Amino acid sequence: MRLVALLAVLASGLAGCKRSQEPRPEQAPPSASGAILLLSADTRGYLGPCGCSENMRGGIARAAWQVQEARKSALPLLYIDGGDSLFGHPTLTPSEVPQEELKAKTLAEAMKRMGLAVRATGELDDVRGVAFRQGLGLPELPPGGMKLLPAGSRQVGVVAVQDAAQLAQASTQARGAGADFVVALFHGTVEAAQAAVATPGVEADLVLATHTDSEFSGEENKLVRASVPVVGIQNKGRSLLRVDLAFGAQKGRLSLRKSQEDTDREAALLDQRMALLNKEINIPDIAPARKQLQQGKLAELVARKQQLLTAPVATSEAAPGFTLRFLPLESTLPDQPEVKALVTAYDRDVGELNLAWAQEHGQDCPPPKKGEAAFVGNASCQECHAEAFPVWEKSKHHHAWKTLVDVGKQFHLNCVSCHVTGYEQPGGVCRLDKVAGREDVGCESCHGPGSLHAEDPTPQNVVAKPGRDLCVTCHNPENSPHFDFATYLPKVLGPGHGKPGKTPP
Repeated sequence: MRLVALLAVLASGLAGCKRSQEPRPEQAPPSASGAILLLSADTRGYLGPCGCSENMRGGIARAAWQVQEARKSALPLLYIDGGDSLFGHPTLTPSEVPQEELKAKTLAEAMKRMGLAVRATGELDDVRGVAFRQGLGLPELPPGGMKLLPAGSRQVGVVAVQDAAQLAQASTQARGAGADFVVALFHGTVEAAQAAVATPGVEADLVLATHTDSEFSGEENKLVRASVPVVGIQNKGRSLLRVDLAFGAQKGRLSLRKSQEDTDREAALLDQRMALLNKEINIPDIAPARKQLQQGKLAELVARKQQLLTAPVATSEAAPGFTLRFLPLESTLPDQPEVKALVTAYDRDVGELNLAWAQEHGQDCPPPKKGEAAFVGNASCQECHAEAFPVWEKSKHHHAWKTLVDVGKQFHLNCVSCHVTGYEQPGGVCRLDKVAGREDVGCESCHGPGSLHAEDPTPQNVVAKPGRDLCVTCHNPENSPHFDFATYLPKVLGPGHGKPGKTPP
């Protein structure tokens, strides 16, 4: 019933999406001397961060709040998406289809409620086919397409392009149609976009590179200052790009203002301080009082940076110009309530959807091949290594499954793999309805399946000292952005469990 209710909410938004995308004349008078653009791209199916670490950036509800706040300006606001937003991977397993389709529908409904003006598309939008994507009812541009958007008495041209030739042709078309500012949504990397802007005849004022080579190649916001600036937005919905346009008294090409450099320097200094605080806050077993103090300091810095990045830009200067400011969606920023409700409904209902699918269609993991080790569970390990368990029981690994249960995500396919032992491995866990006995990050998560070692305890048939390469399969830049092997390792060591002088058999 909850899933039906969520689908009804998503469907009800279709009737109001046209109205939400219409110009708002009371907020965008024809005489407006500037405009604000907010751009997203390469969201990769992320409604929000996983929550495995403290202070993780991102979330469509925080992005919606930024759009809502920007609409309070007297200037017109245009929200534009660069594509590759609906899904995270080019292929899906059958078990992933129900969850990922529901997530894409939720993302699309959120964008409508944010007043999406137009978007480009990429291959990560077509994972479930063109018909599915088009059925979401989002305003889209085909490759090589152009659209003029009203911005007060002026017009912003948006083009969707995939190569240098399309960039030159579509941007020239937009300029010829009367665009005062041309934004190119370039389906390629920042490096490819840099090469494309050198093509003769390019009439764009700004090029947004909307695609990254892999999910971990878009970890940072990028700005390349050139005759035509090229930008790349941190992927997975962790940042927005804000563009403030000042049209000037007379019509003319807009150029990136020098004042941009001052803003960049101040923002970089705040980022450095925030990074240091985040690293300390994420150290395992940090004292609660110390953590609370540092969280308070971090919130103050986030508020200062938000004010810096959203301060109005003077639009009364005679010379036209624009500024670019990245808006990281920090954890202490608010969520837009209406969009947050969509995400909450998704989080609640998708687990039930996945569990029902597993019960009806799920298949067990294949057994290990002859001679390969099988998973035996912590109880078997404890028979010989009881002295190691007090250390493990005090670690967060011991409570990994509970952290999902506490937030209702124990049946989310994006989360479960790092919170159970032997996920999708021979003899391990391949069904959400058969997790019992494999909950938590157990001994075999780090030391490998233990049946051969249990039969013949030698250092040769077990991973005696797991290294960093194994840890980062879960403690990767997405789930654990502040992970430092040298700092974290001592937190899981102790008497009988890797402490100097004590070597497990």
